[in-house]
Amino acid sequence: MAMSRCMLLRAPGQALQLTRRDPTAPGPGEMLLRVRACGVCRTDLHVVDGELPNPKLPIVPGHEIVGEVVECGAGVSLPAGTRLGVPWLGYTCGTCRYCLNDQENLCERARFTGYQLDGGYSDYVVADARYCFELPERLDDIHAAPLLCAGLIGYRCLRFAADARRLGLYGFGAAAHIVAQVANWQGREVYAFTRPGDTAAQQFALQLGATWAGNSTEPAPVELDAAILFAPVGALVPAALKAVRKGGVVVCGGIHMSDIPSFPYADLWGERVIRSVANLTRQDAREFLALAREAPISTHVEAIPLENANEALSRLRNGQLVGAAVLVP
Repeated sequence: MAMSRCMLLRAPGQALQLTRRDPTAPGPGEMLLRVRACGVCRTDLHVVDGELPNPKLPIVPGHEIVGEVVECGAGVSLPAGTRLGVPWLGYTCGTCRYCLNDQENLCERARFTGYQLDGGYSDYVVADARYCFELPERLDDIHAAPLLCAGLIGYRCLRFAADARRLGLYGFGAAAHIVAQVANWQGREVYAFTRPGDTAAQQFALQLGATWAGNSTEPAPVELDAAILFAPVGALVPAALKAVRKGGVVVCGGIHMSDIPSFPYADLWGERVIRSVANLTRQDAREFLALAREAPISTHVEAIPLENANEALSRLRNGQLVGAAVLVP
């Protein structure tokens, strides 16, 4: 087998280095996949920039992986060429109190793709077969890749927004542009809040069916039933609290966020709720990917060569992407 190219992070804060090495053989319960596409997620940026602690180093980032089976380890039997998706959650112990209580996303010994397990900024990746999923056939590789995190985390956030009819989305990037389409399909009203002056993102939101789009510094034009925060900006939490009605919920969808400033208790009072979303479960993946076969989701992607991963991360960091970037080996 040919040497595998990968974009390797040797230390937080450093640029990824293009490296060549032999593909790893799959162990029991694992599969070796040839990567066909890998989405670029804000969580990758948090790993690269050192905002998430204690990554395995060196590490290959990337956890929105579309790949095809090359080789199976002991106990796994799938035909070569089978297309599968590999998400953020890459391993759970199955025995802790969280795993036994249908909360495997909180597993105390969980390992995550592109963080503790080498990910998809590579030609090949090894993945636990239990955490790989078949993808909707109607989506090609690059359009399916963002479903594996932006879609899955967005779906989990939307679940916690319950039956909110008027839904605010703060930050309109990869996750929000998928959630907005699902919410519209479900008959909800979407209100998109972006960085001040980001008219491109606002126009994008309106094109995808948002009822309103404007700056995150503006008050909401209507009272919201729920708000989902995808932007990792703690100052947006008090803003969203002021925007939701009594009994409303503010869902924080990021794995990392800047500090939340203090705010008066009156803004929380009225049985408003702030909650976080941590990771995802395999059940989330099964439910969302089934939904994606029915809902008219169209991901907006920009294909970028694998060796230009640093450029893709820089553009994401600077808010210069509309939709999602996808690396193609």
